[in-house]
Amino acid sequence: MEIKEVAYDHPDAVELSDQVQAEYRTRFGYDDTTPLRPSYFDPPRGLYLVAYENGAPVASGGWRAQDAEDEGYAYGDAEVKRMYVTPGARGQGLARRILAVLETSAREAGRIRMGLETGEALPEALALYTSSGYTPTTGFGVYRDNADSLFLAKPL
Repeated sequence: MEIKEVAYDHPDAVELSDQVQAEYRTRFGYDDTTPLRPSYFDPPRGLYLVAYENGAPVASGGWRAQDAEDEGYAYGDAEVKRMYVTPGARGQGLARRILAVLETSAREAGRIRMGLETGEALPEALALYTSSGYTPTTGFGVYRDNADSLFLAKPL
């Protein structure tokens, strides 16, 4: 297993993003409409990772800097986006490995808190985040008033 830093618009990242959107449609009935641009994940204000198994992309995740207090963020926040593991690669700890790299990168970039939005329809994600020290926080971003959304954060 190899984890590589890639651009958010890299073909493998796009392929996995399309797969996670399909998963959201299945579980929630709609896509994640959060506006995302490749530049949001450019270091030092972000990072995007893809994990490969035998050359095939099987997992992804990224973080982006967030300082927009008017959208519910706190100055110094980092936000986890597009965490995903393909069905055939689940259960191997890939998401946990990617999350650890993202947290280290955000901390090294001077971010002080990592936040994320997920939902009860993603129990695997909730289990990962809570077992990694994330606790409930107030809503932020596009989905801050969405009843399907749960917001978690962790000091870095």
